[in-house]
Amino acid sequence: MIQENLNIVKENVCAACNRSGRANEDVTLIAVSKTKPIEMLKEAYDLGCRDFGENKVQELVDKYDKMPKDVRWHMIGHLQRNKVKYIVDKVCMIHSVDSLRLAEEISKEAVKKNVIMPILIEVNVADEESKFGTTSDDAISLTEAISKLPNIVIRGLMTIAPYVENSEENRLYFAKLKQIYVDIIHKNIDNVFMDELSMGMSGDYEVAIEEGATLIRVGTGIFGERQYTTV
Repeated sequence: MIQENLNIVKENVCAACNRSGRANEDVTLIAVSKTKPIEMLKEAYDLGCRDFGENKVQELVDKYDKMPKDVRWHMIGHLQRNKVKYIVDKVCMIHSVDSLRLAEEISKEAVKKNVIMPILIEVNVADEESKFGTTSDDAISLTEAISKLPNIVIRGLMTIAPYVENSEENRLYFAKLKQIYVDIIHKNIDNVFMDELSMGMSGDYEVAIEEGATLIRVGTGIFGERQYTTV
């Protein structure tokens, strides 16, 4: 099943890149493996996946020890400050930085562990009350404040678009994030590289690619519906 699903996703990525005049290599597929057993991750790994995304720190740490060391782990879920110390030396990128206080904690732990931590600023472009992320209006000022911290490098922006039946409905949110991204690039802020846009999930990644996504987060599209343990 995973092989079939992965083939479909890759074909869709290729088609979306073709439609928008982009190279396939411009888009990195992150296999969102939250709640999935290690056997499924290993199957995806054997099929060529190297980028995996997790929502919860404990789950990421558990899987980190069981998967090959060339896996690139992405922290894509909301991150509590007291959990930062467990992942700073394990992940290749934290997508969900939505406050200066969280960034300060990441910086502190990165200094302690002598690593440089690539991060993305999470922006709640749809202004959904149920979602984390800074507001569109505050994204630039937050980026400027975080850019001054040691051992952090800002690589771009991330958003979680609303759940919709018709992916076209999210196009305006992806376009809005891209515009904020361009505005930040024009500011020429030190320590801000702005080469990544993390947007698009299983239901809307093709539209996200057409609007400039460089990182897409696909879980259900690869692994099938999520499995939750019930007591």
